[in-house]
Amino acid sequence: MSTLLEIAYKAVDDKKGEDIVVLNMEGVSLIADQFIICHANSDRQVQAIAREVSDKAAEAGHHVKRIEGFDLGKWILVDLGDVVVHVFHRDERGYYNLEKLWGDAPMLNMVDGQ
Repeated sequence: MSTLLEIAYKAVDDKKGEDIVVLNMEGVSLIADQFIICHANSDRQVQAIAREVSDKAAEAGHHVKRIEGFDLGKWILVDLGDVVVHVFHRDERGYYNLEKLWGDAPMLNMVDGQ
């Protein structure tokens, strides 16, 4: 049985999300327990990653609270409750720099099970 974080991370990785970072937000933010941040090289790939995260979470019985920014494909936020996934277009990621904004949140090391 995989955790929601593992399901979301694997979905991002399966759709070739780049430079995947997982931040432990416990004690840092009330928004979520973990953030997953990644980017892709095209609007379509950004959308494909977000769709995969949403689909895999739902298939595992987790409720997708909301998805924001899907139509533009520049920065899509997938709110799964305890886990929030931020999928950026490559050009947008550096501009928003969430890793620096949430710099006091420790990074989690996710090891691919394969």
